[in-house]
Amino acid sequence: MPLNSTSSQDPENSQNREASRRFFIEVWGKYSAGSVLQPLESLIAGVILQHAEYHSLLEDDSMAIETDFDPEAGESNPFLHMGLHITIQEQIGADRPLGIRELYEIGLERIGDPHMLEHRIMECLGEVLWRAQRDQTMPDEGAYLDGVRRIVGFS
Repeated sequence: MPLNSTSSQDPENSQNREASRRFFIEVWGKYSAGSVLQPLESLIAGVILQHAEYHSLLEDDSMAIETDFDPEAGESNPFLHMGLHITIQEQIGADRPLGIRELYEIGLERIGDPHMLEHRIMECLGEVLWRAQRDQTMPDEGAYLDGVRRIVGFS
């Protein structure tokens, strides 16, 4: 599934990618320094805390900003990965798409581990985003919710 990082050859995408990565780096720095975080920063810091394997990357500004992660070479993009966690948590908080919060709660009762459950939901979200990108359409919320229903055993 080609949910790869934005191409560094497109200047606009490169700037967006750099700004996004810098925000993760800044949030991690603020958290590490014990600074007060805004609500979105707290959400991001929480996701970063769940991923100790990314801490050293976030502490190396140039590596974090300049590295291209190639999924075709088996490399996972840590910023995409954390971004999907954030997206899922925001969806659950807003119950958007409608019903995702209830499905998450059912899944949490059955699976028990919120991080593992988010990873399973992430597979559905990634598939729906990939299809939308491929077909140049909006993501199919119904297909996404159907996938989550299957994951939580509620179909």
